[in-house]
Amino acid sequence: MAADLSQIVKAYDVRGVVPDQWDEPLAELFGAAFAQVTGAEAIVIGHDMRPSSPGLSRAFGHGASAQGVDVTEIGLCSTDQLYYASGALNLPGAMFTASHNPAQYNGIKLCRAGAAPVGQDTGLAEIRELAEQWSDTGAPAPAATAGTITQRDTLEDYAAHLRSLVDLTSIRPLKVVVDAGNGMGGHTVPTVFSGLPLELVPMYFELDGTFPNHEANPLDPANLVDLQKRVREEGADLGIAFDGDADRCFVVDEQGDPVAPSAITALVASRELAKHGGKGTVIHNLITSWSVPEVVKENGGTPVRTRVGHSFIKAEMARTGAIFGGEHSAHYYFKDFWNADTGMLAALHVLAALGGQDGPLSGLVAQYDRYAASGEINSTVDDQAGRLAAVRSAFEAREDVTLDHLDGLTVTAPDWWFNVRPSNTEPLLRLNAEARDEKTVSEIRDEVLAIIRS
Repeated sequence: MAADLSQIVKAYDVRGVVPDQWDEPLAELFGAAFAQVTGAEAIVIGHDMRPSSPGLSRAFGHGASAQGVDVTEIGLCSTDQLYYASGALNLPGAMFTASHNPAQYNGIKLCRAGAAPVGQDTGLAEIRELAEQWSDTGAPAPAATAGTITQRDTLEDYAAHLRSLVDLTSIRPLKVVVDAGNGMGGHTVPTVFSGLPLELVPMYFELDGTFPNHEANPLDPANLVDLQKRVREEGADLGIAFDGDADRCFVVDEQGDPVAPSAITALVASRELAKHGGKGTVIHNLITSWSVPEVVKENGGTPVRTRVGHSFIKAEMARTGAIFGGEHSAHYYFKDFWNADTGMLAALHVLAALGGQDGPLSGLVAQYDRYAASGEINSTVDDQAGRLAAVRSAFEAREDVTLDHLDGLTVTAPDWWFNVRPSNTEPLLRLNAEARDEKTVSEIRDEVLAIIRS
């Protein structure tokens, strides 16, 4: 009977505990399956700093090369550096990382040539089916001629490409604290920032996939404490935190206060629209702040609302020809970067915006941070559909309220909105709420949570 890989093949990637849930022999089967599903003559592979990453990525490469595919290994890299290589070389790619998950985890983020995403509906289901089949029957027969495996360093080219997209030459000198969380930001930041008028204060730049200082997930406030303290101690202009594979960035201002990712989305959107003559489509997911579509319209652009998740954002960017997209989770997507997400490019935009004027970051972002928000609140429930129905029942008869089901349930009133959506992988409901003032958002938050948790 074929193995069941449903626990590790997720909606957008492969992720699980090594070696309990997957290992190098299985990675080799994934490589062969990726070669067959993409039909590619050549692929590119990169990996993060986790102890298991080099072996897993090498096994994947061997599986692909045995099918006659030429493999380019770029070695240690961030996820957006792998996307750069996929775009610049026009090759399908595989990135070995588990992002911010604990050290025992690892995973694979896959893309087609030009960094186009691979998810359940775009090849991942077929890759899983082949790997399951071969785990029972044995690896597929090798090609008559094996593909080559070569190494290539893309870090300098990646950095040069990013710097070509944002003009930082005339900014005032800035002091910036960067917390890499012992992740891949420690590898990429020194090269990307090289030669810029920045005084860099590095934190946890040592590559260590056991994450000895804190979890490499800047969305959790506990993981920002060290950065906030250091920014205040250094009298820095700002702080930047990256997650484990350095594709997301989180910003704190000169006072050490977190800047909402929606505010960063609005700021970068205004800059990208200016770059494109005040015209263009900007994608935002349905739980970003009201301020995002407002700023997009104020700057001449067209906002398009979509579901949460990078595959939905990227699909809408491709469909609409959007110039930029942003999510509440600090993922930022750029047309100039093959519609892929890159926290590093968003960080460069923030540095350019701050360095291009004389005021502090807190003053700069105030115009983009207009509402009070709850943040994302998770509740464990036994019956996701039943609790969601209870929330709908409580609000659907109210006046001046609209409901939609683009992603879970969104309820919108003149002065507030909230969204409740189920997790795809856990028995959770996720609540996000926003209002014109703190009192109202607290009242809405408490009312909805009481229904969810009753």
